[in-house]
Amino acid sequence: MSRPEVVVHRDGDLLAAATAARLVTALVDAQTARGSASLVLTGGRTGIAVLEHLRATPARDAVDWTRVDLYWGDERFLPAGHPERNETQAREALLDHVPVPVSRVHVMEPSDGRFGDDPDAAAEAYAEVLAAGSEGDGSVPSFDVCLLGVGEEGHVASIFPESPAVAERERGVVAVRDCPKPPPTRVSLTLPAIRAAREVWLMTTGAAKAPAVATGLTGAGEDQLPAAGARGRQRTLWLLDSAAAAQLATPLA
Repeated sequence: MSRPEVVVHRDGDLLAAATAARLVTALVDAQTARGSASLVLTGGRTGIAVLEHLRATPARDAVDWTRVDLYWGDERFLPAGHPERNETQAREALLDHVPVPVSRVHVMEPSDGRFGDDPDAAAEAYAEVLAAGSEGDGSVPSFDVCLLGVGEEGHVASIFPESPAVAERERGVVAVRDCPKPPPTRVSLTLPAIRAAREVWLMTTGAAKAPAVATGLTGAGEDQLPAAGARGRQRTLWLLDSAAAAQLATPLA
């Protein structure tokens, strides 16, 4: 696994714009090297802001969107089209505005989908989706970039501290119940699935996140701070604004 690198931007809007530009380059480079690219999306204010900036930049057309596979790191287990679903927000921010084939948009099942109100079945189905997109006999694709937010308590995707999800070592996707943040039921990639990514980018902003950032970058255990266990095989980037980086001993400018 790679060692974390830190990039600090002045504020959240600049972070989102710079990450969108960085993402264009990463996707184009992946397509040049391997013919296609794979990206794991995240929700939250910063994750959606990145997609909005990506939609707005003319450089987005440098990406061949017909050769991009899109996945999600987690999803709120709500009905299809619900405004709080990460999928719904991502479609509004970007996906409805670029020519990504339907077959390459790999969504997690909603609570009114094929499996009804059964998040375990939805998680198993998404594990099958990941296996179908993996190389060789792997169970998870080698994602080119996995985007993640970081919560105040250090959660990533829907992996919360000291939860069954953070202790999962075998499965790539799990149902998550009794989340400390609403809605309580979700479907999430696990840390082993996240660590299959070539690059993991952890994005967070605001002073409230500063303690988690500082702890995550100073050797915390993943059980207590899941973000500490989110590492890419080739690169791990912590993309921060100045407020989130305020408690780092030597923040990078």
